[in-house]
Amino acid sequence: MYWKISGKLIISSIQAAILITTTFCTSSGPEWEQENEELISEHKLTVRELTHLPAAQIESNLEDGKVKKLSQMDNIELYPGVSARLFWGSGAMGSVLQLEPHAKIPEEELPTDRFVFVLEGTIDQQIDGSAVTLISRKREEPDGTHSGTPRTDFVYLEKGSTHAVTAGASGAKLLEVYSPLRLDYLQKAGINDLPDEVAEIENTQEPNIQPNKVYDLYDIQFTPLASGIFARLISGKSTQLSFVRMDPDSLVPAHIHPEEQISLILRGALTQSILDEEVNMAAEEIVRIPANMVHGAKIGELGTDALDIFWPVRTDYLEKEKEALAAYHEIIPKDAEVKLLVDGKESEPELYFAEGPKWMNGKVYFSNMYFDQNFNADPKKSSIVELNPNGDYRNITEGKMQTNGLYPYKNGHLLVCDMIGHRVLEMTTEGEVVKVIADRYNGKPIDGPNDIITDAEGGIYFTDPQFTMEAEKFQPGRAVYYIPPQGEITRIVEPNEFAMPNGILLSPDGKTLYINNCYDDESWFPVSSEKDNFIWAYDVNEDGTISNGHRFAKLLLPGDVLDRKAHSSSADGMAIDKAGNIYVCTYLGVQIFNQQGDYIGMINLPSFPVSLCFGDEDMKTLYIVSYSQVYKIRTNMEGFVQYL
Repeated sequence: MYWKISGKLIISSIQAAILITTTFCTSSGPEWEQENEELISEHKLTVRELTHLPAAQIESNLEDGKVKKLSQMDNIELYPGVSARLFWGSGAMGSVLQLEPHAKIPEEELPTDRFVFVLEGTIDQQIDGSAVTLISRKREEPDGTHSGTPRTDFVYLEKGSTHAVTAGASGAKLLEVYSPLRLDYLQKAGINDLPDEVAEIENTQEPNIQPNKVYDLYDIQFTPLASGIFARLISGKSTQLSFVRMDPDSLVPAHIHPEEQISLILRGALTQSILDEEVNMAAEEIVRIPANMVHGAKIGELGTDALDIFWPVRTDYLEKEKEALAAYHEIIPKDAEVKLLVDGKESEPELYFAEGPKWMNGKVYFSNMYFDQNFNADPKKSSIVELNPNGDYRNITEGKMQTNGLYPYKNGHLLVCDMIGHRVLEMTTEGEVVKVIADRYNGKPIDGPNDIITDAEGGIYFTDPQFTMEAEKFQPGRAVYYIPPQGEITRIVEPNEFAMPNGILLSPDGKTLYINNCYDDESWFPVSSEKDNFIWAYDVNEDGTISNGHRFAKLLLPGDVLDRKAHSSSADGMAIDKAGNIYVCTYLGVQIFNQQGDYIGMINLPSFPVSLCFGDEDMKTLYIVSYSQVYKIRTNMEGFVQYL
């Protein structure tokens, strides 16, 4: 399901590709060729053919351009307790395997290259005599005490490797992709007149992952392919897997490519245009698109996740991936890893829900908020923490207030959002309250100050999403406020203009204010807005007020949010570096955008990140808090903080 943009195709440098004219079919070709040729001419498409590919020796079980339900395909017993639904094209084969508890795939020497992904359960995978465990984990909806990000382990094994599989106690569901086709599987599927061996591609590609190494699919960076369309690309020597996510209502114009494509819908739905016919496709439906067949798609209102298997490898996608990874690694080094610095369930004092970290004078300060599972707060169990870079920490105040965002202030003090106490404070690093900065607006208490920053003159911005325990709020809606260095507090966005304003940043030059929107369009949330899943940017006026609000960056959403037609990214704490790149904590991980608002990449963590800050002497380490854990990762960028 991929596309031509603005009437042009990118021509790759593959040695086997040659340009030809739009007339490529023969009288002996498939019956759809005449119609296809007319559509190529109509859409002004350029045809490419790949030479030196082996001729198809085995007829595919997927009819050209015809959608088929995976559930309607034969369920074949491969081994005792191991059944599979097989599908194949000219050079790649897929199988969805169900393994009963403790079922085994006996040791064998692989006749072809193999990818295996654990979709459900766990497996013990033997590789050339060594054992590794692969697991799958579904995303856990965050609550006040825990969360879990999804995980899909996979491994790439080369032809000739010795392997065996044993399913875990709950069984397993696997996705396998082979290239070339496995003759033994085809024999078990009852296919007759098979050749003695399957011819292989002469001109193979260098895989973009290492064989025998276990990966988590969610650690593979998204490659932007077109507007609203991103893919995690995994390439072997002769086939390529594209785990693609497509935004709701996005479009894939009519296009062609010389690689055969098998598409399996994983989530959501779309309307696939194949030749001149429109076909609706939903989860677990599959289609094979032969080389140079005209196709396109209109994505449904829930968006779509799909697996596209290309044979041979799409080198234009490799070029896109190379460009995307170069931009990401300008910010996050290739060898950088997320490291667990503190597990607040294993150390003392106990950490519950860490928030609002900021670096000052060689230490990280953050709020330790107590919530029960339903997000009921308890200031008596909450604290503010001082963390050393080596992981040692202490409470500087405890049992007095439940704070959220912090920010460095004058005289080495901290600005503190006392969220449950309805006030903004100035505090020493020993926990002494110096003064109340703000606690009322228009004669009424502010509700729940959340995140906070200062400008170069000492003016203060803070968000108030009214995330407090009172059923009735003091102010008319969720809002953002500004306190001038000398002057009265003012509200700078209309009440409920944001459904839930949360994270807030200033650009290093102080000219742009960024605000994100945490929740939106949820049946269980009292406010909906037009801000959706965007970071919004505003021009900062001379008096500190803001104007000219516009969408800056679109945050990616998880599938369960899209399934309920919501726009909740759970955008929370943000950080910015001196080059203007923005880092924002979301359901999916730490999403990174450049100063133009272009998506750059994602930092994946075991649980959903709540907030983050730059720190260390060179200000190049990101400290990321997530419930009771504190993680860190090195970057190439120097973080920006407005020290007064």
